[in-house]
Amino acid sequence: MAKKAAKKKAAKKGVQVILASRVKEVARSAKVRVSGDFVDAANDAVVDLIKKAVARAKANGRQTIRPQDI
Repeated sequence: MAKKAAKKKAAKKGVQVILASRVKEVARSAKVRVSGDFVDAANDAVVDLIKKAVARAKANGRQTIRPQDI
């Protein structure tokens, strides 16, 4: 049962572009903890950032996103 619930939850979230382990590693190096929903919120922020960069690149007639698109 737990595996089915986990799959449904993962399907609702969308694409995962950041690794929770890396986020936690950075937080640990700063001697802070990470709440359970922080990684999802950070992932959503990164996905939004990428979408905005894609829109800007397309508006400029490019098919490649670049650092200046952020």
